[in-house]
Amino acid sequence: MGKYFGTDGVRGAANKDLDVMLAYKIGLSASDVLIKNINKYNQKPKIIIGKDTRISGDMFESAIAAGICAGGCNAFLCGVVPTPAIAFLVKECGFDAGIMISASHNHAYDNGIKIFNSQGFKLSDELEEKIEHAIDNYDEIELKTGGFIGTVTIDDKYIEKYITHVSEINKIIDTRNNIRVLIDCANGSASKTAEKIFNGEKVSYSIINSDPNGLNINDKCGSTHLDNLIKRMKLGGFDIGFAFDGDADRCLAIDETGEIIDGDKIICVLADEMKQRGKLKNNSVAVTKMSNLGLHKFCESKEMTIEQTDVGDRFVLECMLEKDISIGGEQSGHIIISDYATTGDGQITAVLVLDILRKYKSEGKTASEIFNAMKSYPQVLLFVKVENDKKKDIMSDKTVLKKVKKIEKLLNGNGRILLRPSGTEPLIRIMIEGENEEVITGYAKEIESVILGKLIM
Repeated sequence: MGKYFGTDGVRGAANKDLDVMLAYKIGLSASDVLIKNINKYNQKPKIIIGKDTRISGDMFESAIAAGICAGGCNAFLCGVVPTPAIAFLVKECGFDAGIMISASHNHAYDNGIKIFNSQGFKLSDELEEKIEHAIDNYDEIELKTGGFIGTVTIDDKYIEKYITHVSEINKIIDTRNNIRVLIDCANGSASKTAEKIFNGEKVSYSIINSDPNGLNINDKCGSTHLDNLIKRMKLGGFDIGFAFDGDADRCLAIDETGEIIDGDKIICVLADEMKQRGKLKNNSVAVTKMSNLGLHKFCESKEMTIEQTDVGDRFVLECMLEKDISIGGEQSGHIIISDYATTGDGQITAVLVLDILRKYKSEGKTASEIFNAMKSYPQVLLFVKVENDKKKDIMSDKTVLKKVKKIEKLLNGNGRILLRPSGTEPLIRIMIEGENEEVITGYAKEIESVILGKLIM
């Protein structure tokens, strides 16, 4: 991670860790680096900007656009869109870069800035380093004057191209087996797209948490707060429920009994279906170290190879590109299907799940039967609040490492433990997987106690 860019762009509390001045510097620096690294034959590079529904989005949009124009690029504002829409539109519409203003699944008071290159991929480490250097020396950047100053164009019609793209994935729709779907938009970006996308899927759907007010994004709703969706599903009347996060790059599902279908289970079923259709490149799946042991066993039983990466969707994508893999993702529901997207896309994931559900409903199978093909091992995840400047010390502390090693021996090969710092929040995550949930919960609390003890010393 760099000084400003974490594993998923620049993140922080709005007007605290991430303020308007930094947003302006990012726009200006990105514009300057872009001009120096591409040859536009005297044309001004074009940068598309999207945002989610947080109250600070307008403020950061204006600051970033000001920086872009001051640096000599043209800014195109497309309003509230999902993050994957920017990744799609930047390539589809010939932009030189794209910027998404979002803190994804985080609270409304947070925000973030993520930059995509002209092919819809996240920036390389090299370009991020150049932008960071420019930010720290922004007063040395030549501000453009006269006709070299960039302009701002506002066009909220770009989102229609993205909606069409997602809606056309399942072009041949079998309407004989009507699917009833409940959709939780997390009061976020999907609030602008879900109705049109699912209307195109010819399903019977109901949408909840689709009334954003700037402060209710991810507030007790969406993929990180599933309780309400689970209750609604248990009441009956729906075949499946989908929950997106604030910027709609994640998707989790709930089956007809109210049980959670996490990203691992979705990946297993999608990969198996892709294999049956001859679309699973190199017969491989890319997942992170956080994936459940059940996923590994499922893929082994289906003769699919697992490629394991560090935690973070950027590492999954890097592995997919390097080894030509067509599906990868995380248990959190961040799933990348390279045939359709260059980043995780919750609504594309949902559309593909609907296609499978439609297929198997004709055989009398329910979502619970389809997705329980992967048996999950109990997994406990604890979050310990640790300030960013203390994460490195905790992760290398001898007492903490000794405790982790002791618990690994107790698991005796029938589970695993993962201790890692968050790349987007001031947290250290403790994940333990094993056969007995009560036992591994105790182990996780032991590690948590050691870390908390170190923080107060």
